[in-house]
Amino acid sequence: MLNSAARAVVCLFALLSPALAAPLAVEVRNDSAAVLCAEKDNVALTFSASAVRRFRIEAVHPAYLGTLRADRTAPDWTQCDMSGDPRVPAKPRTEILYSSAKYRLVGFTFASFWRPATVPVEVGGRSYEGLHMVQLFVATPRGRYEALVFYPPDGYWRARPLPPPHLKEAAYGSSFLVGPVEVEGRPVVRLKAVAFDPATATFTLGFAAGGSAKMRIAELNSERQALDIGFSAPVEGRPFAALRSMYVTAFNNDAAAVAVKPPDAAGWLESPIMAFPGGPVLELWAGRVAPSRHNTSAPDMVFGPFEGP
Repeated sequence: MLNSAARAVVCLFALLSPALAAPLAVEVRNDSAAVLCAEKDNVALTFSASAVRRFRIEAVHPAYLGTLRADRTAPDWTQCDMSGDPRVPAKPRTEILYSSAKYRLVGFTFASFWRPATVPVEVGGRSYEGLHMVQLFVATPRGRYEALVFYPPDGYWRARPLPPPHLKEAAYGSSFLVGPVEVEGRPVVRLKAVAFDPATATFTLGFAAGGSAKMRIAELNSERQALDIGFSAPVEGRPFAALRSMYVTAFNNDAAAVAVKPPDAAGWLESPIMAFPGGPVLELWAGRVAPSRHNTSAPDMVFGPFEGP
């Protein structure tokens, strides 16, 4: 039995603690299509649910990472023909957008990109335009490390954990999209602006379709990077997020399998990623259980849990 003082503490904790939100199921659609080129994102999973206001995305080292003696990160252009891809020319440049003891943000403009670079990136009270790619470096005991990269023209993001002790770095792999997902040749999120707040490690994404989202780096260590995302308003009529990756064969891929937690299921269900039928899920993992010849150290991706208002 609890004494009166203990009961008072329990009651006070119950009053001050927010109620745990019930798990929310979202609809996942698999639009993946077979390709021969390992540098094309042919894996496409989209997440839809107008009730979603908050969710988490994690980049987690694959289970086999500790067994790797050598990594493979070089691109594989075998059977790739990119001659038909659109190219918008630009003047190349590299610029440090922000630098402190903890973070450094570096922007790049390439000689060409498949979409115009019209999305401003704001940090430290300044706005920068014309950027195709932005890298976020974090300070670690081993030096500055690039942990996150995003592409303002099409809304693509990539994240990775800090490297394990036996590797200098881990590879990037699958990409993700946050916001109203549209298809313009490929899935994109049309951004109006992106702002970074170093004090809270938070990105604010303004969407061209209206509304915004905040994406905060909630956890970053040598196991995982966790991003907590909250929308200013529900995303109606379109998917609110997407996973993009590549799969050519079981030995040449960035993601080979899917595991999902369906509503009311007794456990997780697993499937090869190209055969995954989609459907309602509470959480989704996409990754590899065996090493690939492509971006071997790249992280698995986890989407969820999802919460409503």
